[in-house]
Amino acid sequence: MALTLDDFDYLLPPELIAQAPLERRTDSRLLQVSTALADLRFSNLPSLLTPGDLLVFNDTRVLHARLFGTKDTGGQVEVMIERPLGAHEALAQIRASKSPKPGTRLHLEGALEVEVLGRAGEFFHLRFPATADLVELLERHGRLPLPPYIERAAGNTDESRYQTVYARNPGSVAAPTAGLHFDEPLLTRLAEHGVNSAYITLNVGAGTFQPVRVQDLSEHKMHTEAYFVPQATVDAIAATKAAGKRVVCVGTTSMRALESAARSGTLQAGEAESDLFILPGYAFQVADGLITNFHLPKSTLLMLVSAFAGMDAIRRAYAHAIAQRYRFFSYGDAMFLTRNSQ
Repeated sequence: MALTLDDFDYLLPPELIAQAPLERRTDSRLLQVSTALADLRFSNLPSLLTPGDLLVFNDTRVLHARLFGTKDTGGQVEVMIERPLGAHEALAQIRASKSPKPGTRLHLEGALEVEVLGRAGEFFHLRFPATADLVELLERHGRLPLPPYIERAAGNTDESRYQTVYARNPGSVAAPTAGLHFDEPLLTRLAEHGVNSAYITLNVGAGTFQPVRVQDLSEHKMHTEAYFVPQATVDAIAATKAAGKRVVCVGTTSMRALESAARSGTLQAGEAESDLFILPGYAFQVADGLITNFHLPKSTLLMLVSAFAGMDAIRRAYAHAIAQRYRFFSYGDAMFLTRNSQ
């Protein structure tokens, strides 16, 4: 199938881009996408699942990955951490009037002196002070990085609401947003309903917001993200499949991790890097269902959900969501998708 970028475009009224979370996580709407469309609330999720089904969550935690400051020359810089490299180094995007050269010192947030070691592709390799672990320094001095389409600075509410309630492994610069709809009472209700849970960790990088710049999608180079699939999750998935039940990924990040770990044809536990680019025609190995937010036009995530549920089903769902004034993107509403059997 010869696909182009325009195959994944749609017109979104700007006012439908959610700028803040709702009062309660489960107040979000949930669009069930199947042979027909059903408008639900996220609190209705247990009704879409049966005892023995397995939800797979991404337990990554968002870092305080944005830092502002100056170069030695006095020029202003904005640093967005892409990923930590050990205890004191990181890859980062840097926004400045002139790209800093190796050896440049960056003075960030009035507290950190950071050295530019060099370039690594589109990113800069930075060394942070050895006075504390990198994650600790970021939590103390950095700022929560809201997505570029949220047109305000992060506030106190975002400190809790732009994290999932089960976040525990710091390493992401963006939240796995499908998980933002879950709160502790809903997780308890799901468990009481007999729905099982398992976890992976995929650290979302800033590349998730990078636009696709080629019309011919076969030429697109996917960004890489680190992931870890525990043996316990592999075992839980095997038991679920053996019982004839469904594996439902909570978010595209969970799906990418599992599908990446199953590229050999068998799901493998362990830690690796994913550069998996999923387009319509992809043969899914693991997931039977997907809970996901609405994604940007022309994005790789829109391509992924189109591959999973079918292009026609996604186009119909998005047209319905726009007509019904659903809220879009990170703080927006959600969909429940079933794998296209064609």
